[in-house]
Amino acid sequence: MTVEKLIALLTLKKAPNLGDSSIKKLIREVGSAEAVLKETSNNLLKIDGIGTVKIKELKNSSNHQAAEDELRFIIDNDVNYIAYDEDEYPEKLKHCIDSPVILFSRGNINLKQKKMLSIVGTRKVTSYGVRFCEELIEMLAPLDPVIISGFAYGIDITAHRAAVKYNLQTIGCLAHGLNQIYPKVHKKYMAQVEEHGGFFTDFWSTDTFDRKNFLGRNRIIAGLSEATVVIESADKGGSLVTAEIANSYNREVFAVPGRAGDPFSKGCNTLIKTQRAHMLTNAADLIYMLNWELEDKKKPTIQKQLFVELEGDEKKIYSFLSSNGKELLDVIALRCEIPTFKIASALLQMELKGVIRPLPGKLFEVI
Repeated sequence: MTVEKLIALLTLKKAPNLGDSSIKKLIREVGSAEAVLKETSNNLLKIDGIGTVKIKELKNSSNHQAAEDELRFIIDNDVNYIAYDEDEYPEKLKHCIDSPVILFSRGNINLKQKKMLSIVGTRKVTSYGVRFCEELIEMLAPLDPVIISGFAYGIDITAHRAAVKYNLQTIGCLAHGLNQIYPKVHKKYMAQVEEHGGFFTDFWSTDTFDRKNFLGRNRIIAGLSEATVVIESADKGGSLVTAEIANSYNREVFAVPGRAGDPFSKGCNTLIKTQRAHMLTNAADLIYMLNWELEDKKKPTIQKQLFVELEGDEKKIYSFLSSNGKELLDVIALRCEIPTFKIASALLQMELKGVIRPLPGKLFEVI
């Protein structure tokens, strides 16, 4: 991106009441961000939805000065930036009508040919939520997904830390500029996240932390990935907003069920009850619904081995399937007397060892 294009996009972005969708529309009609700024007010008025108020704000000279100030911050702090119409812009985010016209980043982010999963949830997480989140990411690790979240308290930071633990790329989407971090206590995790991925935001260095910024941040979380997972949520909260945004983008949404009446599970239970999310009880559910397969570099590990070593539960499952042929996950758990939360993990490990394979309808059979 040229400096001229960056300055023009920043200038447009600074104009009040001119959102990302309107900026894209202007560029589409006129040809470029630079051309929009040079276009006459009379010609801009001919564009549907661009009235006199927006044009007056667009022509305000203070916007250009603010853009130049932000450019200095970007250069002085080695901030990465990318426009919505460039090849390197995240592919899934490109298809969102309100995606940022400019995305700022820091770290070592590489999204090419990657599976993308957003994980969100309550800030007041329970031990159950932490355990589920960590185990989910551990089971998904062989598929090498990018784990996306909001770097907030609770489920967010649990997801980022688990991704780092299992050497996965992780991205924190921020509700403020890259010159600060919220919450401050999470500053100690920044270096690890940048080493294993990084941070995205469309907020400027002049944008201080404000709760009203969460909506803008959440659209990036939902837009980046092919699916959003909600792990624990009250009956109101940012996680449910992110789920709604993901649904509006026609992305898959998963929610972890909880006990009836549990205040930290009300949101998830409602999403499932109203069919706005798939029920998620283990990694196998997500892998099946998203039709995820191992990357080519991982595929040799799932070829059947002659002398594969099976653990205790895996031996039970293998013996049962060898004798009974293909069978449902729930039936395997019942007949082998293995809890459901353990059976999914065991089945995934056996799939990776190349001794069983999943079939449509949550069926499994020996290879």
